[in-house]
Amino acid sequence: MKKLGSAIQGLAVAGFMLASGAVWAHGDVTPQAVDTSGLEQLGTEWRDENPYRGNPRAIEIGESAYAQNCARCHGLEAISGGIAPDLRKLEPGVDGDEWFKYRVQNGAVRNGVPYMPKMADFISQEGLWAIRSWLDTKHVDE
Repeated sequence: MKKLGSAIQGLAVAGFMLASGAVWAHGDVTPQAVDTSGLEQLGTEWRDENPYRGNPRAIEIGESAYAQNCARCHGLEAISGGIAPDLRKLEPGVDGDEWFKYRVQNGAVRNGVPYMPKMADFISQEGLWAIRSWLDTKHVDE
C-alpha cells in the first residue's frame, strides 16, 4: 500500500510540473557561455556561412563548447544516442550551415514542448560557429 501511495504522489508531482511548464524534453538547462578569445568578432548580423571553417582555434573552442552545451542531448563526440539528431551527419559546407544557423536561432519544439532552446539567445554567433567548425571535423557520410 505504501508503494501505491508513493506512486500516486509521484504522478501528482509530475502532473503539476507538466501543467506549470516546468518540464523540458531534455531538461530545463541553461546553456553555458563560450569564451571566444582569439576569434575574429563577427558583430550582431548573422553570417550565412561559417566564417571559421578549418580555423584551428575555432575548432578547439567548438570542441569544448559542444561538450558543455550540446553533448547532453546530441551525444559525446556528436554521436547521438537517439535523443537528438546525430550531428556528425549534418551536411558539410554552406548547406549544413543553413540548417545549423536556423536551428540554433529558432530551437526545436514538438507538440508545444521545447526540445532544444534557441541557443543563439545564450551563446554568441562566434561560439556557435566555433561549434559548427568542430562538428565539421566529425562529419561522416550516412
